[in-house]
Order: sequence, then structure tokens, then C-alpha cells
Amino acid sequence: MTDDVQLRDVSEADLPVLFEHGSDPEAAHMAAFTAKDPGDRKAFTAHWSRILADPRVVTRTITRGEEVVGSISSYEESGRREVTYWIGRSHWGRGIATRALELFLADVDPRRPMRARAAKDNVASRRVLEKCGFTVVGEAVGFANARGAEIEELVLELGEDWPGKT
Repeated sequence: MTDDVQLRDVSEADLPVLFEHGSDPEAAHMAAFTAKDPGDRKAFTAHWSRILADPRVVTRTITRGEEVVGSISSYEESGRREVTYWIGRSHWGRGIATRALELFLADVDPRRPMRARAAKDNVASRRVLEKCGFTVVGEAVGFANARGAEIEELVLELGEDWPGKT
């Protein structure tokens, strides 16, 4: 059950947990598009300081019960709204990402259209996005820091006609 998944403002106390999630090599490989060095705490802290200070970025901590399980954000990229999320690997496969994305889209950032990107081989992330109404609108090739190579990615979009789910 994912009834206990909630979104809240990011607090300073969340950052060590989010750092651990992001520096997990297996999770970073799956996500592919990560920081140059996901284990660099100083770069992580600087990145999150910029995110939290930017009024154009909407970001939330994902919790399940009292436990921090990930984060979700939306931001402007080339004039379009994009969403991104990260769930700690120990919480994968439980419907948490889908529920968090549903909540975020319905209650936190209702702007449409909304885009998302996923490594083409990241079937789980694609499935989360599709469950929430995103459809593939294109493909691209980008450099994936976590893999040290260019890889194929999918571009997905949630149109303006999405009614929302909660």
C-alpha cells in the first residue's frame, strides 16, 4: 500500500539521506543522468543549495511514514516544464515513485504540459511515467555521467488534458 506516501518541503535534515540515495552506484547507473561525481558531497551540497534557492524550481521530499525515501522536482528546461524524481534503491518496486508523482502532479505543480526524461533502458522509470499519463514524444542521445558514455533517452510528455489522479 502506498497510502502513507507523502510529499513535504525539503529540510536540511533530508539532505544526508538524499546524498546516500544519489551516491548509490547501482541506482546512479540505472538513472544514468547524474552529477559528474555522485559521491562528491561538496558538489551535492552546492547543487541542492542552488535548487532550494531557485524560485523556479519546485521540489519536495518524498516520505513514507516518517522515513525519507526520495525527492521530486520540477524545473524549466529550454522553456519547458520538466519533472524528475529519485527514490532510494531500497524502496524500489513498491509503487512509491508512482504515488509520489501522482501527488506532485495533482497537488504541487499542476502546470502543463510537463516533460520527463528517462534512460531508454530504464524500464521501471518509463513505467512510472506512463502510469501517470506521460507518453513518449521523442528520443534523444545524451551523455550519461553515471555510465561515462552517450546513451539513448526517452522524452515523455504529460499533456494539458490530464485530469489528475489522487
